[in-house]
Amino acid sequence: MRENGDKDWERCTIKNDGFLPEGASPASLPPLILAYIGDAVYELHVRKHLVQKGLIPLPQLHRKAVEYVRATTQAMLVQQLASSLTDEEKDLIRRGRNAKSGHGPKSANVMEYRYSTGLEALIGYLYLQGNQPRLEAVLGLMMQVIEKKLQERSQT
Repeated sequence: MRENGDKDWERCTIKNDGFLPEGASPASLPPLILAYIGDAVYELHVRKHLVQKGLIPLPQLHRKAVEYVRATTQAMLVQQLASSLTDEEKDLIRRGRNAKSGHGPKSANVMEYRYSTGLEALIGYLYLQGNQPRLEAVLGLMMQVIEKKLQERSQT
């Protein structure tokens, strides 16, 4: 905490510190590399989101995080957010979805797994591109959709 009592972590954002190899651009990277980065960025964003909602025991926090990051949830997000994405973003998701990873999903069907890879590729691209406002906007929309779905589920 700062001397005035502000909590630094409440204002923290996930920023790209420019770690791409020299001469590389996010658009030139293979979609699975984008998804690899996007997976980490998304996981960190989910953890930050859940902690900011309120501290709960760690086992509950972990279970909630799993609900947000599982492939089935990410595949649902692709469908729900399609109208909010640009054509370029949809193309990035398509590239990620069509990439062959060499292994299959653990707890989702193949199409859910591929759509989740596509979404992670988009997140990785936005992060590596340094487009912080758009990254935060997309991640914020994702959190809203998930929260709404979880609320609907708890009411049934």
